[in-house]
Amino acid sequence: MASPPSPYLLPSLILTRTFLLVLLLTQTISSAQSYSNITQGTTLTAGSSTGSWLSPSGDFAFGFYPTDAQASLFLVAIWFESTSPKAVVWSANRDAPVRSGSTLQLTSDGRLSLKDDGGNEVWSAGPANASTAAVLDSGNVVLTGSGGNAVAPPSDGILWQSFDLPTDTLLPGQVLGLGSDLRSQLTDSDFSDGRFELAAQTSGELQLLPLAIPSGNQYDPYWSIDTTDSGFQLVYNESGSIYFALTNGTLLNVTMASVYSTEDFFQRTRLDPDGVFRQYIYPKSGRATGSWSRKWNAVAKVPADICKDLQSDGAGSGTCGFNSYCRSGGDQSEVNCLCPPGYSFIDPERKYKGCDQDFPPICKQYDPAQFNLIPINNADWPFSDYEHYTNVNEDQCRQYCLEDCLCAVAIFWDRKECWKKKLPLSNGKLGSYIDRTALIKVSKTNYTSLLPPSGPVISVVKKERKTLIQIGAVLLGCSGFFNVIFIALIIAKIFGSPRGRSPTFQPQTSMSEFNIRVFSYKELEEATDGFKEELGRGAFGSVYKGVLSSYISTNIAVKKLDRLLRENEKEFINEVRSIGQTHHKNLVRLIGYCNEGTHRLLVYEYMRNGSLIGFLFGNTKLHWQQRVQIIFGIARGLLYLHDECSTPIIHCDIKPQNVLLDDNFVARISDFGLAKLLRADQTRTNTGIRGTRGYVAPEWFKSMAITKKVDVYSFGVMMLEIICCRKNLETEIGEEEEPVLIYWAYDCYKDGMADLLVQHDNDALADMEEVERFVKIAFWCIQEDPSLRPSMQKVTQMLEGAVEVSLPPDPSPFLTTN
Repeated sequence: MASPPSPYLLPSLILTRTFLLVLLLTQTISSAQSYSNITQGTTLTAGSSTGSWLSPSGDFAFGFYPTDAQASLFLVAIWFESTSPKAVVWSANRDAPVRSGSTLQLTSDGRLSLKDDGGNEVWSAGPANASTAAVLDSGNVVLTGSGGNAVAPPSDGILWQSFDLPTDTLLPGQVLGLGSDLRSQLTDSDFSDGRFELAAQTSGELQLLPLAIPSGNQYDPYWSIDTTDSGFQLVYNESGSIYFALTNGTLLNVTMASVYSTEDFFQRTRLDPDGVFRQYIYPKSGRATGSWSRKWNAVAKVPADICKDLQSDGAGSGTCGFNSYCRSGGDQSEVNCLCPPGYSFIDPERKYKGCDQDFPPICKQYDPAQFNLIPINNADWPFSDYEHYTNVNEDQCRQYCLEDCLCAVAIFWDRKECWKKKLPLSNGKLGSYIDRTALIKVSKTNYTSLLPPSGPVISVVKKERKTLIQIGAVLLGCSGFFNVIFIALIIAKIFGSPRGRSPTFQPQTSMSEFNIRVFSYKELEEATDGFKEELGRGAFGSVYKGVLSSYISTNIAVKKLDRLLRENEKEFINEVRSIGQTHHKNLVRLIGYCNEGTHRLLVYEYMRNGSLIGFLFGNTKLHWQQRVQIIFGIARGLLYLHDECSTPIIHCDIKPQNVLLDDNFVARISDFGLAKLLRADQTRTNTGIRGTRGYVAPEWFKSMAITKKVDVYSFGVMMLEIICCRKNLETEIGEEEEPVLIYWAYDCYKDGMADLLVQHDNDALADMEEVERFVKIAFWCIQEDPSLRPSMQKVTQMLEGAVEVSLPPDPSPFLTTN
């Protein structure tokens, strides 16, 4: 049964039949663009300088597109030529790339013909007797009859066009008719047919479906538009809007994206390899496109969260492969496919193949004492269960799985329910919407190292015991002289180390059960080129950019910690373990750490857009809705740290420098969990206060308990900074005193002049109702009395409009700004 449409897909725009006819007429007219004729006999050669034909504007190219960096294999494709990276929008031979030397020709009998390097025809298009071909500025490739000319083909002169045979992408001016579909490619680097399909069914439904590889059999849809009237085509119009047109003249908005002018942006909508239908824009050179980066920016998608929405009724692996789980990234970003503890990807380059157990249990010699269960909160594999228990606690659930050789995972629900699951696991997902805990079975020791070529583990154990007995007998048979020397050496080893010698910490080799990698200091020194490029400095040390070449050139951020109590290795490991178990889309992910000798380093994912501070107080400002989403992201990240992660965390230093922005400008909180790693002898004096001037809550300066409300205060200050794009504390030239944002903002608000807070921001001025609501929330957060401040849960509810925001009291004039 098709799942109900997500909020993105609710019919939001109903137009008359007249408008629909105008829209379709516009599409027909849009085909009449200038283009250059390609005459019969013209040939392209793969791997040569004559490898493609350009559209008149030079924006699109049609010809041989290399599928790899070595340019060893080529697709016959259409792509955006003037963007970086270039984006393929159509291909003819995605499942059978050809080698260098292959040719594409408009033949003398009027067909497009692809021949491989051996001269064998492997693809052709178009009926015979096409006189010319052309690459239009719309990205459409057409074959025309004798009536064509250099200005435009006649409406009835198009004999064949690529727009009629889409692969995974639609362009403005293109439609997807009934019986047609888009098929994703397998991976970002593998152009062959993938695992997902967007189909305009002949029954009149628009559906997204997972497919079985390699047969292409359809599973149940994970997204669809349900209507009382049947549809007849999916329309991507020239204004950049995407609608599903119904037979009664109704148009249903599909992606609900803002409208971006095709004059200012290149646009495309693609069914991506992860099964998400995304709309992308790319700012054109020389156009006024605001703060958009010169890259392909995802601006809308369906479904809203594929990890959550794709179920398939248990058939197939789900979004990710078998034995893996799916975690959504940013608002529009691709999903993350991860292996649970004790598992690794079968093929890291093709994660859809799933994960394999690193140490499978050997049932004939199964010993429960050799296994542990590692918990992952908010995770589940909803299928593959074979036992279900009720009225049990978590300890009982653990025990039932440990005692069962076939049990790979146990899922515990705090309503006293437990499910045992066996391999393969399917449709795995991780998210705050899942109120269950997955208990993953892992081996305490790697049994595979004990396995001989043939014979069970027990024979190895017996052999080792026999060897130990023989060695013991020899030792006991030695002379008393050697025994005395042996004992003396042991005593010297234990008691002979000089006092004051720094302990040597042995790095751990694995923390795989927490998805954390343990690095050597040398690895990180090489990755950062000797800690050459410093990204910034903070309360805990310096941060450097690095590249992990062994991880397909993955960029990383390496933080060298220099304010730790170095003797307490156990505390450091425990805190790192706690941070490593903390996962949320609005937190910067910890990749690994180094604990070697006196070196303490943490390795994080790299955030290309840097900290929020550069987009608030620098030359490049974020527009109002981007700032709104950043406020939401920070609030949700803090809510997770305070109330939703396994070990609640007080950040203690919320400020714009500690909010990083990913490629899609999604807010990601950094440095969480590090407050506990400061020196243990720090006190709450002025020299030991944790936090940054301007953001520190008043209770740090009083004899009051430090609670989660210190983060709420800092969040309120930062909210005002994000709203106003102005620092809380900034010295004006010629003035002795520093104007404080929070006081000035409250004066403006109470005097009915809240528009002064965003006086140079037209987008914000057009939405003053939301601005004033956000300002009131910020004033509640910065109340001097912590008990008056809302929790982050209530803050999030107020931001979302679920809870009414009352008038806040005046923040105390005695609030400290130290």
